[in-house]
Amino acid sequence: DDADFEYKIFNGDGSSAAQCGNGARCVGRFIHEQRLSPKQNIALQIGDELMRLEISENKDVRAELGKPQFDLAQVPCTLDSSGLEHELKLGHVAVNAGILSMGNPHAVILVDDCAATPVGKIGPMVQALEIFPDGVNVGFMELESRDEVSLRVFERGAGETRACGSGACAAVVHGITMGWLSPKVTVKLPGGKLEVTWRGDDHPVWLSGPALTVFSGNIDLQ
Repeated sequence: DDADFEYKIFNGDGSSAAQCGNGARCVGRFIHEQRLSPKQNIALQIGDELMRLEISENKDVRAELGKPQFDLAQVPCTLDSSGLEHELKLGHVAVNAGILSMGNPHAVILVDDCAATPVGKIGPMVQALEIFPDGVNVGFMELESRDEVSLRVFERGAGETRACGSGACAAVVHGITMGWLSPKVTVKLPGGKLEVTWRGDDHPVWLSGPALTVFSGNIDLQ
C-alpha cells in the first residue's frame, strides 16, 4: 500500500528477475521523464519487496536495495558451511566465494585480474552447482583500493552483462564484511561506474549512478 508504482523485470531468456538494481533506477528515470509523479523520492514494489528511489536534480537515481541476507538457507544455498567465505568445488579446482542475497542470490569471487578472468567459463560452472536451487549471479571482483573495485558479473538468465546493480552491491557488501573495503565504494563495470554505500550491520545498501534514455518507441503486444 505504500508503493507509488509496481514493476516487474524479465531477463533476456524470458525468466522473471527477483531483483534488479539498475532496472529500478531506470524505472525511476522513466517515471521522472514521463512526469508520472512529481516526487523526488519514489517507492517501487517488486514482488514482496519495497524499494526506495531518490532522484537528484541532475537526474541521477539512487536506489535502496535493502539489507543483505547472509543466511545461506535464505539465499537460497544448500551448502553446509559457515563463515564469511565458502569453498565451491568446480571439478578439480576449488574457489572461495562470498554467498549472500540482495533480494536475489549472489556468489562473489575475488580475482587478481578482472579483465583476464574467464568469466564465460567459470560463471556457468558455478551456476551449475546443485547447491544453488534457484541459480545464482556470479560476480568476479578485483580490488583496486579500499574505495574502488573492478567487477564483472555472470547473471542468471542473461550471461555476462555490461552492468549489474545488485551484483555491484553484493560485491561491495562482501568486501566490507571481509575488511577489504570502505563504506562507500566506486564499482567499475564494463558498462560504466556505480557507487555503492553500506554502513554495515542492519543498514540498507544504497546504489547510485547515472540513468540515461537510449531508446523510445512502441511495442505491439497483439
